[in-house]
Amino acid sequence: MTSTTKTLAGMAGVALAGVALAAPVQAQYRQTISDNPAKCAAGAGPAVRVTVTGIKESKGTMRVQSYRGTQQDWLEKGKWINRIEAPARAGSMTFCMPVPAPGTYGIAVRHDINGNGKTDIFADGGAMSNNPSINIWNLGKPSYKKTAFKVGNGVESITIAMRYR
Repeated sequence: MTSTTKTLAGMAGVALAGVALAAPVQAQYRQTISDNPAKCAAGAGPAVRVTVTGIKESKGTMRVQSYRGTQQDWLEKGKWINRIEAPARAGSMTFCMPVPAPGTYGIAVRHDINGNGKTDIFADGGAMSNNPSINIWNLGKPSYKKTAFKVGNGVESITIAMRYR
C-alpha cells in the first residue's frame, strides 16, 4: 500500500467514523432516563422544560415521553425517544426532557393513577404538548400537527394541562 493509498484509506475511515457517530442521533428510540434539571439550566440544551399542571392525585406514576413531531413517529408504538417516570405529586410537576438535536418534537404525558402500567381510561389522566382537545372521535391521538413544536439549541419551556375523564 502506498502512502497516498494509506492516507486515502485513513480519510475514508475518519469519514465513516463520523457517519457512525451521527447515526445514533437519528436512530435513538426508547431511552428511559431520569429527570435531570441540570440539562435545562441556562446555556444547556437542546431540551424541553415540561411543566405538567392539574395532576389529580399524589399516587401512581407520571410518565412523560418525547417523540419526533412527524406523522411516522408521533405516538407510534416503540417510537418514543426519551421517557421519564416519576411518582405522581398532586398539583404540578416539572420535568427536563433532553432531545437528541434541534428539531420538531411532541410530548405525551400519562398519569397511571394505580401504577399498574396499563391504561385505565376511567381513572388515568393524559395530556400532550400544545394541549389539543382529546375526544372519543380521535381516540386520544390528535394529529402530530396539533402537538408538534420546535426546539432549538437551547431549552424550550412548555406547559401541559392534564385531563382526566
